Amino acid sequence: MTTLRVPPIPAVPAPAAPVAAPADAVTGHDDDLSVWPASTTRLARGDLAVGGVPLTGIAERFGTPAYLVDEGDIRARCRAYLRAFPDGEVLYAAKAFLCRAMAHWMHEEGLGLDVCSAGELELAVTTGFPADRIVLHGNAKSPQDLQAALRLGVGRIVIDSASEIARLAAAVPPGSRQKVLVRVVPGIAAGGHAKIRTGTDDQKFGLSITDGSAQHAVARILGQPTLELVGLHCHLGSQITTEKPFLAAVRRMVGLMARIEDQHGVTLPELDLGGGHGIAYRPGDESLDIATLGRKVRAELTEACAAAGLPVPRLIVEPGRAVAGPAGVALYRVLAVKRTSGRTFVAVDGGMSDNPRPALYGVRYVPRLVGRCSTAGPAPVTVVGRHCEAGDILASDVPLPGDVRPGDVLAVPVAGAYHLSMASGYNLVGRPPVVAVSGGHARLLVRRESLEDFRSRDVGL
Repeated sequence: MTTLRVPPIPAVPAPAAPVAAPADAVTGHDDDLSVWPASTTRLARGDLAVGGVPLTGIAERFGTPAYLVDEGDIRARCRAYLRAFPDGEVLYAAKAFLCRAMAHWMHEEGLGLDVCSAGELELAVTTGFPADRIVLHGNAKSPQDLQAALRLGVGRIVIDSASEIARLAAAVPPGSRQKVLVRVVPGIAAGGHAKIRTGTDDQKFGLSITDGSAQHAVARILGQPTLELVGLHCHLGSQITTEKPFLAAVRRMVGLMARIEDQHGVTLPELDLGGGHGIAYRPGDESLDIATLGRKVRAELTEACAAAGLPVPRLIVEPGRAVAGPAGVALYRVLAVKRTSGRTFVAVDGGMSDNPRPALYGVRYVPRLVGRCSTAGPAPVTVVGRHCEAGDILASDVPLPGDVRPGDVLAVPVAGAYHLSMASGYNLVGRPPVVAVSGGHARLLVRRESLEDFRSRDVGL
């Protein structure tokens, strides 16, 4: 087993015993921790602990903004997926959040990886992750992506376009065969926002059943001696909170598998249903129950295959957000409070460079004041970032104590997915560090991006 070489860092002292406090004295709103990591506990003076580590201790020691991830929460979610799909294969979608430690945890918990670039692939493999348990995706794979996949020996490559077939076939070394899946567009609309619905014909991913593109790609692949077609793949979208679209996808994909067997005499052994499993960002939001999903999908697959006269293929799922998202917390420090005639703006030391998702998809978060008890009543505020964009808004019209002030620390739950992976260097504000917490200890996984990092890349005058 590969051991990560993480520099030793003194542990944050263990927190004092949890102390109950009135909800309005802690946060200024309903004290609901349902969307926080499972290890979250309330402490004295309005603080919270995650993984046994006080949030204010993280902010003081590592600075803000900062991301923290609860290692225990992530591992528990991996195990829940393996229980829900006991005879299948679970691939963690690395695009949600990837670092060396995350790849290491996935390996230890028995998950495979779904990567989208040579960069993600190389990081995972150099960490010690087995390449044969990695699947390469992407609607526009570069020559470098394909070369890295073949050189390192990835388990499967997902064919996403007709033009990719010949390019990949020609790149496979003589005497070798590369296992591939075909990404199929099943014509099912699902997902929490128009920009993250990928199962319909009006977007860039995959090959359509409706116009025959998927069937044509299958025939071409079967004619390539260097490619081995082992299954079909689909991905319906993201933030799906009901099982019904997945059940519909099973039926359509099994129907296509039956036609492939009739036309080509080939029985495909794998069916990959992708991910997109929805999580709650705010108390009361709907989320997808993974145990129920696993039970219903497996039953639907068995029934559909029996009706089609097919053996049941090995089922593959690709959760990303549902593994990493609920395990993360983002920490910010308030820099300014501006009260206008119609709105109160609370400006923090991060923003759209470390979380562009509210601007991209309208995602709504619930920040919370930590580290200070307030007796002020809650008041609606808009939490904004420090960047030169009017749309740099992290949370609109959320309740915070009416006396929120510069220097306060705000914590935002459900920040484990698509934060660091989508972070940018806008305004040359360095990307935040990632800190893992577990058992009362904190350790640095990814250091803060520095001015020297920016300077070292800027090589011309």
